[in-house]
Amino acid sequence: MKTLWIKIKQSKLVRSLRVRIFLILMFVGFVPGLMMQYGIMDRYLDNAIAVKTNEVVTQIKILADHLLTYNYLLDNGNEVVNAELSQLSDLYDGRVLIVDNNLKIIKDTYGISEGKLVLSEDIMRCFRGEGSLSRLSGKEYIEITVPIEERLSMTEPTKNVSTNTRVVGVISISVSTDAIMSSYDYLQSRAIIIEVLIAVAVFGIAVFLSRYILKPFEKISESINAVKNGFTDEEIHVTEYVETEHIGDSFNQMLGRMKVLDDSRQEFVSNVSHELKTPLASMKVLADSLLAQEDVPAQLYREFMTDIADEIDRENKIITDLLSLVKMTRTSADLNVEPMDINAILELTLKRLGPIAARANVKLVFESRRKVSAEIDEVKMNLAFTNLVENAIKYNVDGGWVKVVLDADHQYFTVEVSDSGIGMPQEALEHIYERFYRVDKSHSREIGGTGLGLAITRSAILMHKGSIHVTSEEGKGTTFTVKIPLSYIAS
Repeated sequence: MKTLWIKIKQSKLVRSLRVRIFLILMFVGFVPGLMMQYGIMDRYLDNAIAVKTNEVVTQIKILADHLLTYNYLLDNGNEVVNAELSQLSDLYDGRVLIVDNNLKIIKDTYGISEGKLVLSEDIMRCFRGEGSLSRLSGKEYIEITVPIEERLSMTEPTKNVSTNTRVVGVISISVSTDAIMSSYDYLQSRAIIIEVLIAVAVFGIAVFLSRYILKPFEKISESINAVKNGFTDEEIHVTEYVETEHIGDSFNQMLGRMKVLDDSRQEFVSNVSHELKTPLASMKVLADSLLAQEDVPAQLYREFMTDIADEIDRENKIITDLLSLVKMTRTSADLNVEPMDINAILELTLKRLGPIAARANVKLVFESRRKVSAEIDEVKMNLAFTNLVENAIKYNVDGGWVKVVLDADHQYFTVEVSDSGIGMPQEALEHIYERFYRVDKSHSREIGGTGLGLAITRSAILMHKGSIHVTSEEGKGTTFTVKIPLSYIAS
């Protein structure tokens, strides 16, 4: 059921991505159609009306000159002008009105309003000298009003000082927009057909691309499912896109890390089993030896029981170190960080290890270059320092020395633990922090090492966002350098 639910969730994710890509492609495809519908077509209508208006205004201005030439405003019986008015009316399928300065209609090409007064706002504005006016009456007519301006002599008063003219009448014409709207409707019908074709094409392309684009991601999803369900542990190689290649590389790195962790876990379990079984086996052998004999001498009995007690202590130490290591591998939230005097901690550590050093005939030296206070977990950091110094004592030579140097700058403090001991080969340095790893197993058995000390030390240092570095040479000693931030910054 869990696997089925994960597959359903992943299929929903792929479908969701496919729908999003489809919608984006559809949106991008429809934008040109919308631009054509609401941009180009409306722009065409505005331009066509403007061109028609300019054309009519030009014709009216020519006619206005003729009206003045033939003195038509005083005598509207001139056949030439009337013929021009009729021709203009027929040409633009509209109505022409001639209004004199008394607001009286002296000519109506429809012949229904002659002799009447007109109080149109556009005509009044023309008489006030505001020039030609035009406006769209619905979508059927363009109303154009043009003043009839007469040029005056220098002695006559004028209302238009800039042009030295006065308005003596107005020509108003209603121009039919049937031709313009017919062209507009024709183009709009063709535009709709084009939009439908574009929509169908975009829909098909969007469906195809949404499937094509997500195909590599589906392949990745299937490969991840196969790895998760344990059918394979092969790496993913999907190189169709740069993005899928990066996802595949990241997954392969994670897969490699998981393999390493799994191998490490198996090795750790094997090592723990071995380390715990060894003391038990020894105790079993000693106990069986005692049980197999009758009337065991008290001295031999004491000797065997002493060996059994030593094995119990060894077992207890392994378990204690394992518990410490488990605590060290938890999150940094387990740290009890407080400002601590690092000088005092190191002095106390060396004081506690003094008797061990004396028995091994090793001299302890502490060099503090300045007073250092830092935010640390005292218990965990003290355990790390103790392991480093104790190892330096145990793996030293008779009459040797161990030197601890404390220093700091404005950001970090460093603790350097160096010794004159037996050293380590170069090939061993990259493994010394592994659990249960020993450079010299026989020597480690003699001094009671569990192989967990440096793993615990490194974990404690990493929990403090610090670092540890080692240099060593066989027969010339080892130096561990620990670097810890003075101020702890939680993740």
